[in-house]
Amino acid sequence: MIGGYRDNVPKSCEFYEFDLMELDKIDVLFKRPIDIVIHAACTAHEGLSVFSPALITKNTFQITMNLLSKSIKYKVKKFIYMSSMARYGNQKYPFTEDLQPLPQDPYGIAKVASELAIRNLCETHGMEFCILVPHNIIGPGQKYDDPYRNVVSIMINRMLQGKQPVIYGDGQQERCFSFISDVVNPIIRACLTDTANGRVINIGPDEEPVSINELAHRLAKIMNFDLDPIYVSARPREVKNATCSAQLSREILGYETKVLLDEGLETLISYIKDRGVLPFKYDFEIEIESELTPSTWTGKLI
Repeated sequence: MIGGYRDNVPKSCEFYEFDLMELDKIDVLFKRPIDIVIHAACTAHEGLSVFSPALITKNTFQITMNLLSKSIKYKVKKFIYMSSMARYGNQKYPFTEDLQPLPQDPYGIAKVASELAIRNLCETHGMEFCILVPHNIIGPGQKYDDPYRNVVSIMINRMLQGKQPVIYGDGQQERCFSFISDVVNPIIRACLTDTANGRVINIGPDEEPVSINELAHRLAKIMNFDLDPIYVSARPREVKNATCSAQLSREILGYETKVLLDEGLETLISYIKDRGVLPFKYDFEIEIESELTPSTWTGKLI
């Protein structure tokens, strides 16, 4: 439950909770034949991976190998892997799928390593696979009390408490934000079409890139908040400009951006407001503390 809340799990869902690092526990998922595995489990904390690399890479690469191994053993037809825009690193943007991966941090490195292993083992053992690349997902259900990730939710949670948003560096980092329903639809299409097999495909919008500064201003306008952001030192290894082309997913998965940024922000604000603001939880051990470690984390200032 690292990335969400227990009340997100539908009551009608057959739900198992265990650590995917425990290889022998995974067999229970395959007690009946399974056609498709969608692997989205990960400790997806890119910035934190520079300071807690053992935790993040273990919960990215090793759990992928464990689930992949069992999927092959139990003759799953297709394995769909949720990778990350972190695979691209610092290079020409918007990122297209033909770019050579150039990850800048341990999280991105572990994602790319997972992709390579998936391709290798699936081609060896004859299991279909698809690698999907979502980026900066927002929407109802998102965890908003995690101080290490989900910049939009962190800003909203703070602003609803009357606190100014915290911005790392100069705030000119450019991103596109993906509303959750727009991401789910192409995942379903990837399950159902053979055209996606063996491909790496970005999923998410490319129409509304915004800087982190502009993001804060948009939130403040919607929330009628008197904005005066708190600027702190840039985080090491953070990619300055990171947006993905959605052209291939339009062609193969029928991708369409139906929820534009402001509507998505309004929906997320309403969700957090209705569910109630929460204090931030510093649940992860920072393995490496140095002058580079963000003081917002070591001092629990978020």
